[in-house]
Amino acid sequence: MLTINLDDRELQEHLARLADREVRTAASWALNDTAADVLTHVQTRMEEAFDRPTGFTKNAFMVKRARVSDLEAEVKERPSVGKRHFLKVQEHGGRRGRTGLEGLLDARLAYDGIITAVVPAGGAKLDAYGNWSTGERNQALSAVQAQRDQSTNTTAAARKRKRKRAGFFVPSAESKLSPGIWKRAPDGTISKVLHFTRSMPAYDQRLGFFDGAREVYEARLPAHLRRTIEKMAARVAAKAR
Repeated sequence: MLTINLDDRELQEHLARLADREVRTAASWALNDTAADVLTHVQTRMEEAFDRPTGFTKNAFMVKRARVSDLEAEVKERPSVGKRHFLKVQEHGGRRGRTGLEGLLDARLAYDGIITAVVPAGGAKLDAYGNWSTGERNQALSAVQAQRDQSTNTTAAARKRKRKRAGFFVPSAESKLSPGIWKRAPDGTISKVLHFTRSMPAYDQRLGFFDGAREVYEARLPAHLRRTIEKMAARVAAKAR
């Protein structure tokens, strides 16, 4: 339990003039404003801790607002956030869960080796957030016959028609090329776009969500509470005139 000390005579005078419901209403306003500050802090921490976080990352949390009947505001995960969201690993450290792409490749790709995790390689096209671009990923999955919808996989006839375009392939177990997906340019040069690894990446704790949230809560709640009580007192006084 956090203890907030409010030593303000004027504030106490305002409280004395307010009914219980009015005090609880002012408190709910203050809690919701404080929770909004905490959410902003978390999103700012993401900008500092991660390289170009996506909207999916920054919007992983939401505010559950306090009510007069329930004076508790929360900054919590959105219902759409799954149990394996990588922010959980970034907060506590440890190994992340398997991604949808990794599960798809493991299930669909005709490959003799083990695919535990995948990581974009130096030859991959990246999007604005530093992730493997959706366009090249779909091209690669179609070329290696690993799309979830098999009708979108590249056929032999299509490969013949598009011989002047870059192609993608997975080296055989006997190849000297390292495991992953490779791209062959029209001039014959090759580059690697995706690494296959046998171990799941592990992360150190880096976000510091809980510590930062507590600090923001302790710093902002007293001022918000003072302001909302004064606002409610002014409203009550205006009605009494």
